[in-house]
Amino acid sequence: MHYDAGNYEAFARPRKPAGVDDKTAWFVGAGLASLAGAAFLIRDGQMPGEKITIFEELDIPGGALDGIKEPKKGFVIRGGREMENHFECLWDLFRSIPSLEIDGASVLDEFYWLNKDDPNFSLQRATVNQGEDAHTDNKFNLDDKSQKDLVRIFLATREEMENKRINEVFSEEFLKGNFWLYWRTMFAFEEWHSALEMKLYLHRFIHHIKGLPDLSTLKFTKYNQYESLVLPLYRWLLDHGVNFQFSTTVTDVHFDLADPARKQATRIDWVRDGKSEATTLGPDDLVFMTIGSLTENSDEGDHHTPAKLDRGPAPAWDLWRTLSTKDPSFGRPDVFGGNIDETKWESCTVTTLDQRIPEYIQKITKRDPFSGKVVTGGIVTAKDSNWLMSWTVNRQPHFKNQPSDQIVVWVYGLFPDKVGDYVPKTMAECTGEEITREWLYHMGVPTDEIDELAATGAKAVPCMMPYVTAFFMPRQAGDRPDVVPEGSVNFAFIGQFSESPSRDCIFTTEYSVRTPMEAVYTLLDIERAVPEVFSSTFDVRYLLNATARLRDGAEVELPGPHFIREKLYSKFESNEVGKLLAEYKIIAEP
Repeated sequence: MHYDAGNYEAFARPRKPAGVDDKTAWFVGAGLASLAGAAFLIRDGQMPGEKITIFEELDIPGGALDGIKEPKKGFVIRGGREMENHFECLWDLFRSIPSLEIDGASVLDEFYWLNKDDPNFSLQRATVNQGEDAHTDNKFNLDDKSQKDLVRIFLATREEMENKRINEVFSEEFLKGNFWLYWRTMFAFEEWHSALEMKLYLHRFIHHIKGLPDLSTLKFTKYNQYESLVLPLYRWLLDHGVNFQFSTTVTDVHFDLADPARKQATRIDWVRDGKSEATTLGPDDLVFMTIGSLTENSDEGDHHTPAKLDRGPAPAWDLWRTLSTKDPSFGRPDVFGGNIDETKWESCTVTTLDQRIPEYIQKITKRDPFSGKVVTGGIVTAKDSNWLMSWTVNRQPHFKNQPSDQIVVWVYGLFPDKVGDYVPKTMAECTGEEITREWLYHMGVPTDEIDELAATGAKAVPCMMPYVTAFFMPRQAGDRPDVVPEGSVNFAFIGQFSESPSRDCIFTTEYSVRTPMEAVYTLLDIERAVPEVFSSTFDVRYLLNATARLRDGAEVELPGPHFIREKLYSKFESNEVGKLLAEYKIIAEP
């Protein structure tokens, strides 16, 4: 397996790998990682689909990319994933998956045209005082110390950031500023999360710093991500004969580890309908294991019932714990899944039933939520919310079967254990109706109308997720297993809790596709390259642009008396360096 950028490898079609007709493939979990891995086996590995089996604990594929209508509760979306143009592996996959919306087009075509015609950006990123504009004004307002914090973390080595928390490496001034407000609410970072992941995100998305304040960095699907991404991929796999085994929990994978240079998976154990089953594996039986899960043990309440925090057995985590005892290279799951109080938060899907509520949405977003186009352009954060509440209205309808007079809103709070500003309860204690009240309060609905509107004008489904930010916990090298551990002949770890050898970062759809692509290409020795991570962190143009934006466009004054500044400037103005500095307005003319 190797990496490359550019058209030569990107457009090449690999030849059929030697011996692929003698192989089978088994996937643990039916999230995006497994679906993508199966697609790469078929498309690039030319493995017949009927030789691929996918085990899934639930009765539906997609993992965290969900979107469903519960008959008695209403519409439910546990969360949403933001995308951008440089998710190279994701788009490499979906260029091959037919759209369910447009005849003759791929999912990528559909997505590309949608975001060309209706580009995403926010007209109001944050509110205060019950729906008033917070006047962040697309500014970072970083003082000198905070700017130096960012540069220091950017230049630090990975090793220097291992096992450190964000609040250990950034100043209080930084954590009170607009940059951290934008960052934490968009990516769901907490102050106690990993400084290493913060650093990796800075490098990975340095080309999008300019669009962080107004969310113009982001692109979204037409509908919820189950219907727009998972469903077309799932149907494509079914059309190719892939075997899905739902309501099936994998409990163990056995290995022959006697020879460190030749480690082999030898058996998979699973339970279906209360009955234990197993299959024996040879060296030609490939096993791709999704370990851990951000949505494991999610619990949904309803309009009149709070969601519960489920601290009980968690099959995806318990499987990883079982595996980790077999070999030190299989990672340390409790680094990530062992502290629920630091990895949980709560979301709530609110469906509006009363036409007065969309009027308040339009007042804040400055867009008609029924237009079918971008509405919030990402999240709107109630900056002074005790729960640090954010909410978003994507293009409507968000579900294909959604009534035309309803709006589906996604609300989440980073501090679910704090008491609300209007509702005298923690978010974790609230029903869907009570969370709706708190949201309406921060939307600016008059207090004498809130209770009635929440009771009869909306239907809400809260969802508590114990492990939703588990991958952000402080960590070090070795805590996550390599995608293909050294010596492996027939197994790989895929998904958010495996360690890609690339420079990519987790909590993205890209990582969920990159890791199985690396696994398939390695185990089958596919001759085509895996797309390289976009190299903006090594491009001086993006670095200069980010520098200018982080300074809110303020130019750097050259030191010293005027005649010295003029002489220094003359050294720059006539060469390529000077042109770049002028283009990105880094240095002011004397």
